[in-house]
Amino acid sequence: MAKAKKVKSILTDQSYTFLKNYINNPSPTGFETSGQKIWLEYLKPYVDTHFTDPYGTAVGVINPDAPFKVVIEAHADEISWFVNYISAEGLIYLKRNGGVDHQIAPSMRVFIHGKKGPVKAVFGWPAIHTRMSNNDGKETQPKVDNLFLDCGARNKKEVEELGIHIGAVATYEEGYEELAYDYLIGRAFDNRIGGFMIAEVAKLLKQNKKKLPFGLYIVNAVQEEIGLRGAEMIARRIKPNIAIITDVTHDTSTPMINKMIEGECSCGKGPSLAFGPAVHNKLLDVVQNTAAKNKIPVQLRTVSRSTGTDTDSFAYANDGCPSVLISIPLRYMHTTVEMLHKNDVENTIKLMYETLLSLTPKTNLSYF
Repeated sequence: MAKAKKVKSILTDQSYTFLKNYINNPSPTGFETSGQKIWLEYLKPYVDTHFTDPYGTAVGVINPDAPFKVVIEAHADEISWFVNYISAEGLIYLKRNGGVDHQIAPSMRVFIHGKKGPVKAVFGWPAIHTRMSNNDGKETQPKVDNLFLDCGARNKKEVEELGIHIGAVATYEEGYEELAYDYLIGRAFDNRIGGFMIAEVAKLLKQNKKKLPFGLYIVNAVQEEIGLRGAEMIARRIKPNIAIITDVTHDTSTPMINKMIEGECSCGKGPSLAFGPAVHNKLLDVVQNTAAKNKIPVQLRTVSRSTGTDTDSFAYANDGCPSVLISIPLRYMHTTVEMLHKNDVENTIKLMYETLLSLTPKTNLSYF
């Protein structure tokens, strides 16, 4: 029996080197600048011009003079912690910066980004012997108000001498790794994988010498994790006619997830397309037809009142902007071991790329 031909990857070693560097670089909500610089440097050869807004959203533009504007968008920020209080004993107490999960924190290693550069620290946690020997016999559970960082300092002065201050942010140390069977893990795949994919779409357009009949705005927005704020600002600035948003969604094939609530979605089976009020039905039809025509596997899911992604900010901006959400399945969201599959990365890039090639300013998106 003849062997099936292995399809050539659209991603190069250079692509994966960029992804690794981009994932490993801290980019906490409100402090995304260093990650945005890495992203823009990679993107610049594939766009005509670029700009940033006052809060750090970065945008590359192809055909900047075209009156009709299409956005492809991801968000750049990652969840993190704020230094909130430093005790007399030199222990550091925290507040959330975005939806960081307190239950995974004990024993994690972090970098505290202070005035003198990153400082290594750990989330201290009492030994199991001491937790089990309390009077009521119940184990103490991790909560935001009982978690603390230990950086080796033994008083407040020593902490401050390291450059750590109230308002400094802390990010987890864990970074990019490859697993068996084409899986990748890392913190902040939510949603720097999106930033990676939209940059690769721009790269494909350049390499294949495609001419678009509209202006394409490749947008890497800030502050999604605390309320879609970066997208809200940049949507008003650009005033796009169409927006294609990419983010992550839950792989629901793992334990402790109810498929009757979250729907059915698995890594390795293609990007996920969402139905919901903010998702424009006619634009979604274009994406689905593009997937079918190009034999790109997709999965379907529904959202309720909102998508919970930057799609909402674009859809309801200005006078309304037809918007669609293309998500990549992700295991273990908002942990340090977010996991995704290389095939889904490639298929999501292909779907965005082919969708752009199918659109024109005359594409009929009217409901009537």
